[in-house]
Amino acid sequence: MTGVRAVIFDFGNVIAFPVAPEKIARAAADCGLSVEQFSNAFWKPRLEYDAGLLEPAEYWNAVAAAAGTTFDPAMLPTLIRHEVEFWNDFDARVLAWIATLRAKGIRTGILSNLPRVLGEALRATPGFLNHFDHVTFSYELRMIKPDPGIYHHALDGLGTAPAEALFLDDKQLNVDGALAVGLKAELYTTWEDFLPVAQAV
Repeated sequence: MTGVRAVIFDFGNVIAFPVAPEKIARAAADCGLSVEQFSNAFWKPRLEYDAGLLEPAEYWNAVAAAAGTTFDPAMLPTLIRHEVEFWNDFDARVLAWIATLRAKGIRTGILSNLPRVLGEALRATPGFLNHFDHVTFSYELRMIKPDPGIYHHALDGLGTAPAEALFLDDKQLNVDGALAVGLKAELYTTWEDFLPVAQAV
């Protein structure tokens, strides 16, 4: 793949591994829900949460409502801890590739739909954001993928033209959004499947 001056990474399911089933099971049990009930309810109000339009208590109340129940307000710190722990298993192979890219002079960015509690946890994780020349978190902009503006924020921060940047995401909708503003973009499934592309950059 020629002409790539920057690579922009989604976070969940790209840099961070997919959420481990045992983590979901523990969170569901703490909520008094089945895994299926919890998983369905967890995602229903998620876009508003990622857009910074809901505070954590509002989000978890909406999750409870979607599951047809209520959560004791005293559970909130536990629920937040579960949420952060869902996404704290990083793929060392992706991080190593990021280091390789930067050693070659290719700029790197992170562009993720995520809520404030997770963004603050990542900002507090020693060394994590050192992998990136620019960070775009949806809650800080009150804007989520695939809004064109969020891609332009990432590009402007990297000082890169759309045609010179490669965007990676695990959702086709977000890949299509990147393509629509002129980026190169690839649907990311697993590191093994992506490796031929990585080797071509």
